Amino acid sequence: MLDNKGFDLWANGYDKSVNLSDEENTYPFAGYKEVLNKIYGIVHEKSNGTILDIGFGTGVLTQKLYNDGYIIYGIDFSEKMIEIARSKMPKAVLLQQDFSKGLPDIILDKKFDFIICTYAIHHLSNHEKLSFINLLKNLLTQNGKVLIGDIAFETRDEMLSCQYSFRDDWDDDEVYIVFDELRKSFEHRNIEFQKISFCAGIITVNN
Repeated sequence: MLDNKGFDLWANGYDKSVNLSDEENTYPFAGYKEVLNKIYGIVHEKSNGTILDIGFGTGVLTQKLYNDGYIIYGIDFSEKMIEIARSKMPKAVLLQQDFSKGLPDIILDKKFDFIICTYAIHHLSNHEKLSFINLLKNLLTQNGKVLIGDIAFETRDEMLSCQYSFRDDWDDDEVYIVFDELRKSFEHRNIEFQKISFCAGIITVNN
């Protein structure tokens, strides 16, 4: 698992690494661009609003929404990635924070129309995921949505199949979403899964 220094070192080549995996349809980033495009489309169902992006990286998705006029708040724990993103979004509120240790007070005091988390939540344990998603849901406006795009599987069999196919590259330190199991444990039933590729999907939590 990468720490913040690891992500700092990866920052300049991050987008290239992700795009290569997506284009070659390989684990872990097969479906990456479609995940971002789908989330972008969901957000655009509302013509304006306030967005929190957790783990925004270099701002690939967030920059598009920023340029479209949405109010952007963001959290990332890589200083280098924040620097890259801030050059693209100078008026956004971008904060350095390890979200696994909680959220800043400035975030907890606000409500958001959309909370986006792409390719970041797999760093949390399953128990931490549940607590974190419930926390995020409490930060939504009426009819707001939490949108989680990540390495995710509908069933554990699908995950095990992917793990076997890519056993030489599989990251045992990361905890991927198995939606059937998440849904059973999740206290709110208004949760949906959209499969994007063999190793990617979007989880939507509606307020």
